[in-house]
Amino acid sequence: MKTLYGFKSCDTVKRARKWLDERGIDYRWFDYRVEKLDPATVDDWFARAGWEAVLNRNSTTFKELPETDKAGLDERKARAMILTETNFIKRPVLDTGKTLLFGFKADAYDQALK
Repeated sequence: MKTLYGFKSCDTVKRARKWLDERGIDYRWFDYRVEKLDPATVDDWFARAGWEAVLNRNSTTFKELPETDKAGLDERKARAMILTETNFIKRPVLDTGKTLLFGFKADAYDQALK
């Protein structure tokens, strides 16, 4: 089963959900502002894609961090940040069971879901 992770007020997540719905693609929706994100899920993403692919360095939340919090960023620190504040996750996250996609690009979704 495919799972789409994000939160409903994000415009990029809205576009991804609309794209999936318009194509009749069956997926589970996981709003990590409503449900608690399991640390094992984050560990799985890190193992499959690398922590750098998961961490959203372009988020306002990340940009507003003091430089001291950004210094020495590594997997352990990124994991702790993400589990504390889900705004640090690139969104949406689509887990097809085989592939993880971060962000929404229609062509990448199309390719992964063929």
